[in-house]
Amino acid sequence: MPGELGGAGSAPQQDGAKTEMNRNAHHRCGGMADFLNAAQRPDKMRVVSNRMQMIWAVFIVALLALLCGSARAGSTNPNILFILADDLGYGDVSCYNAQSKAPTPNIDRLARDGMRFTDAHSPSTVCTPARYSLLTGQMPFRAGRVPVFVGAGGPCVINEKQLTLPQMLRQRGYATAMTGKWHLGLTFFDANGVRIADQGLEGVKRIDFSRPIPDSPIHRGFDRFFGTACCSGTDHLYAFIDGDRIPVPPTKLLDKTSLPKHPYAEDNRPGMIAPDYDIEEVDMVFLRKSKAFLEDHVKRCPGKPFFLYHAASAVHLPSFAARPFRGKTKAGPHGDFIHEFDSIVGELLDTLDKLGVANNTLVMLASDNGPEVESVAHMRADYGHDGARPWRGMKRDDWEGGHRVPFIVRWPGKVKPGSTIAQTVSLTDVMATCAAVCGAALPADAATDSCSLLPVLLHGEGPEPVRDYTLQQALAVFSIRQGPWKYLDHRGSGGNNYDRPLLKPFALPDTAPDAPGQLYNLTDDPGETTNLYFKHPEIVRKLKSLLDADKARACGAPPAAKGLGQ
Repeated sequence: MPGELGGAGSAPQQDGAKTEMNRNAHHRCGGMADFLNAAQRPDKMRVVSNRMQMIWAVFIVALLALLCGSARAGSTNPNILFILADDLGYGDVSCYNAQSKAPTPNIDRLARDGMRFTDAHSPSTVCTPARYSLLTGQMPFRAGRVPVFVGAGGPCVINEKQLTLPQMLRQRGYATAMTGKWHLGLTFFDANGVRIADQGLEGVKRIDFSRPIPDSPIHRGFDRFFGTACCSGTDHLYAFIDGDRIPVPPTKLLDKTSLPKHPYAEDNRPGMIAPDYDIEEVDMVFLRKSKAFLEDHVKRCPGKPFFLYHAASAVHLPSFAARPFRGKTKAGPHGDFIHEFDSIVGELLDTLDKLGVANNTLVMLASDNGPEVESVAHMRADYGHDGARPWRGMKRDDWEGGHRVPFIVRWPGKVKPGSTIAQTVSLTDVMATCAAVCGAALPADAATDSCSLLPVLLHGEGPEPVRDYTLQQALAVFSIRQGPWKYLDHRGSGGNNYDRPLLKPFALPDTAPDAPGQLYNLTDDPGETTNLYFKHPEIVRKLKSLLDADKARACGAPPAAKGLGQ
């Protein structure tokens, strides 16, 4: 069994001595609280004067506040829990799709208690770029080419000098922790200290596991990390990372003969697996680690706010639900996996309740992109379940099904329960929103594609949209959305090949085959069935001009458009 979440590994580089002091203080808080309780016993108080008692009490309280983080931050800033699903489609969740065959009662409960966004988007249609944007508040193309890493792929696409969401929160007095799938690149070395560039199985075999990972999450703003390098059930390195090391290295090749066999299981790359790594139970391990962090933090530093980023493996293929969830739905193995993710959400929410911190915790839930091709195709055929419903496309596509995602926010006493927001928003907005929530001033060169949603959270829709336009990136192509209009600066889906036998049944007629791009009015045509490129050339010119100008903007430069980056 892997060690508890809390191995910090090498000290993060950004905050130096202050970070180390805060980290050490985190472990000392319980002891200081015990000392304070002991000092208040009558047999102890007889030896000090009332005046000395007051002096000591003030001193200890002040010291406790210093060691556990800013007293101001602890008393005014909420805890933040961000739950990120992997490949969970808009139509996979019953509060978004009444026809969903996979029960999601806990996500539905979160929506009833909070705010449900119906026009929220991942900035990318695949996982690595989307996660980059979530943690930096910038579109992935601003970092240059952002590959989808596998195995020993690296280095980290987040520059060590780039301000990240957890680093910004840590500067505001938060304890920051991450559990789950990182997938933003890590640097591994061979026995000679040479960085491994081979992302395949042979690269994993060459890793020297005695060497620390120099660009792990604890070097990008997280105090603590327990998780995996890439897709937890798919890629060549099947081992857990604690801090910046792999404490239990892989020792043998993955044996797939004992794994479930069904249409949702064909996604395991050959790889090296550690003896403590059970592909079918990975999300249960992640859940235990996140719960352990919450329980330990609240016990040791109850006045210090926390940021926990729980990046689930579910529901990325292969659909291997943990043992308690197998066969529990009428939607097959993938439906069981969705049910498991929903149960994880419920466990995390229940933990907040049990610890008495739910009322002061801002909870956000989203997915990194749309549902996977195989899960959509087979679930439609086998169970009448459509993970992309009601949108066209799926993961990798620039049509709505590829990047329109569930996004739910709960903040007791601040966000109106059961509310629904139709504004177009992006996961890049999370960083500016969290900055506004905790009173942080973002530097001009940070989170420049991020827009604060705090006014929407506090007051609802409002008379004006928070952002003027929104960009999406599908692999190497782009689209832009402004109001009801969506312009795709390319032909076709931008991702999947709809000539494939698996996708041919879902191909739609091209209503403007000579057009170099696509224009849709999503109010009139939410299914993106009629290309209006030639019918509204003035709108095409306007949106293409906005898109080109934004793409040409240097990384770190503030946008000219209203709303973005403010």
